[in-house]
Amino acid sequence: MSDFEYHGIDQHVGSTPLIRLRRLSELTGCEILGKAEFMNPGGSVKDRVALGIITDAEERGWLNPGDTIVEGTAGNTGIGLTILGHARGYRTVIIIPETQSAEKINLLRNLGAEVITVPEHPYTHPGNFNRVAQRLAAENHWFWANQFDNTAARQAHYRTTGPEIWEQTRGEVSAFVSAVGTGGTLAGTTQFLKERQPRLTAICADPYGAAMWSWFTHGHTDIRDGDSVAEGIGQTRITKNLENLVIDRAYRISDQPAVTILYHLLREEGLFLGLSSGINIAGAVRWARERGPGQTIVTILCDSGLKYQSKLYNPAWLQEYHLDSGLPLESILA
Repeated sequence: MSDFEYHGIDQHVGSTPLIRLRRLSELTGCEILGKAEFMNPGGSVKDRVALGIITDAEERGWLNPGDTIVEGTAGNTGIGLTILGHARGYRTVIIIPETQSAEKINLLRNLGAEVITVPEHPYTHPGNFNRVAQRLAAENHWFWANQFDNTAARQAHYRTTGPEIWEQTRGEVSAFVSAVGTGGTLAGTTQFLKERQPRLTAICADPYGAAMWSWFTHGHTDIRDGDSVAEGIGQTRITKNLENLVIDRAYRISDQPAVTILYHLLREEGLFLGLSSGINIAGAVRWARERGPGQTIVTILCDSGLKYQSKLYNPAWLQEYHLDSGLPLESILA
């Protein structure tokens, strides 16, 4: 009889590999490494958040078998909550803006979530997807995951993502780069890594239209210039997961460099990724160029391109948004 233990899907979140981004590493003289979060069971970094929130709620007695989890999400957290909810015995109700990709909305329904699409509104509007989830939770006595302000999301990355990166780089990581959705990835991972290496540089890669560059650079959220087609990132307020987070550098990242990176990685390195990954990598490249060769820079490959085929990988859609998939990789280094 073997002593080896076998587990269900909820025990296989995390422990994702670090992938060397070969050409960008060569061009910058740095080791630019991507944490392959698209290899999680639900296909994204948000599986860590979903498991962390569920586990924390169970430990606090807020969730019991047969209960319903409700959440407002751009898609990936909802996918994670749905598949892990099935594994733990919960029903899920997902509130998602109707502007998100059809692939994500259809996938959530196919996974068995009850999906409610709503118009996109800012957080201050009562029709905002997060506000709707909060209201439905109160009306129906459901558990509201509240990923933006539930610090179990931040702790999930402190307990798993940070330690994995530290071990995988043998403590040689010199910079960590992440965009902000809820803030949990950047905050939790940074907290762990800086405890081990105080000289580590923590960097926020922020799409246009968001306010995190403004916050980390100027101390306020007033500057939200421009816009981005990225889904799942682009925060405009300081969530509970972001509170007390100190970041060393923040960059505004436009969509075109991210698209250029994504199409290079697909065509020449076999990586099929979403736009948030491209923005993260573009931030890593900016820091590599600013600081110079010899660094080990780690960022997050948030999810795969499978959920964005009708948009990001659709030539007509790219043309509509004036994005060019054919620019050379060297163009982002100019």
